[in-house]
Amino acid sequence: MKKMIFGLVAIGVLVAMTSHSGYHVGDTATDFSLKGTDDQMHSLASIDGAKGYIVIFTCNHCPYSVAYEDRIIALQDKYGSEYPVVAINPNDPVAYPSDNFENMKLRAEEKGFNFLYLFDDGQKVYPQYGATKTPHVFLLDAQRTVKYIGAIDNSTKEDGVTKKYLEDAIEALKKGENPTPATTKAIGCSIKVAKG
Repeated sequence: MKKMIFGLVAIGVLVAMTSHSGYHVGDTATDFSLKGTDDQMHSLASIDGAKGYIVIFTCNHCPYSVAYEDRIIALQDKYGSEYPVVAINPNDPVAYPSDNFENMKLRAEEKGFNFLYLFDDGQKVYPQYGATKTPHVFLLDAQRTVKYIGAIDNSTKEDGVTKKYLEDAIEALKKGENPTPATTKAIGCSIKVAKG
């Protein structure tokens, strides 16, 4: 009986370990080179003076992403000199034409995005991170160590926010501490993949 219980526990642990692909807190994220709405190529290494990075997978059309646009702009205003926002659109433009590169440029201009807005051409970056939603946040330190994964805050409606998970995580890093919580559940639209 003990062997059976141990076996079930081991299987449970294995399932838990394999059920989440992509980065976990403590992993080192690989850098990337992606085209931005300014028509330039950008990487994390190309951002001078950063003490960390706020990588947010987001897009044009998702109502959750749209609801967070002003808050993302505010995050860049507040933290961008040390923890710049790097927004990445992971959606396949054939599956969702409103998320194609030209529409990204239009949206960035229309909303006055003050942060990098990059296109994950070929959908190569978001699977590495393990992003599943838009928006989905990965907070990295200067060495690209993942320190926080999840939601920006606890409400899609700005006036309903009572917990600012991402801001709390950034403030913890500024103090040399690890964020608590280090993970929260990202809520948003599923990432749109190419139809096979």
